[in-house]
Amino acid sequence: MELNGVPLHPLIVHAVVVLGPLAALTGLAYAAVPRWRWLLRWPLVVLAVVTAVTALGAVAAGEDLLASRPELAPIVEDHQEAGELLRNVALGYVLLSGLAAWALGGASALASGRGARETRFGIPVALLLAAGAVALLVTVYLAGDSGARAVWG
Repeated sequence: MELNGVPLHPLIVHAVVVLGPLAALTGLAYAAVPRWRWLLRWPLVVLAVVTAVTALGAVAAGEDLLASRPELAPIVEDHQEAGELLRNVALGYVLLSGLAAWALGGASALASGRGARETRFGIPVALLLAAGAVALLVTVYLAGDSGARAVWG
């Protein structure tokens, strides 16, 4: 897969590198600051889904790039494994963010407080979301670092 002669993989990877940490930081804020949940609920879910979709696209484009240039196989082995792990973590993070959006309540944006939601499972869900966010940050770093080492040495 190419776009104007440029392999699609490095182009999609930049979306993952930007959106992954943004989704993770949004998840950490959502878990830690109940009064911001009314503002962060939908951005959290959307960022998690878009991150997972771009991670899926990056893996597919990377496999296509490797198929077209098999001589790269020895130097991208670690990166390939890290990218596949990132894809799996991003997919799991979608599930965690959806669970958190459903289970964790918070204040309302209205001055009257109407529309506030109760928290269903509280601390365990917040801790799961925070752990998922940290896992997403770590795997984005590992995949990016191994890719940079494969390209730049």
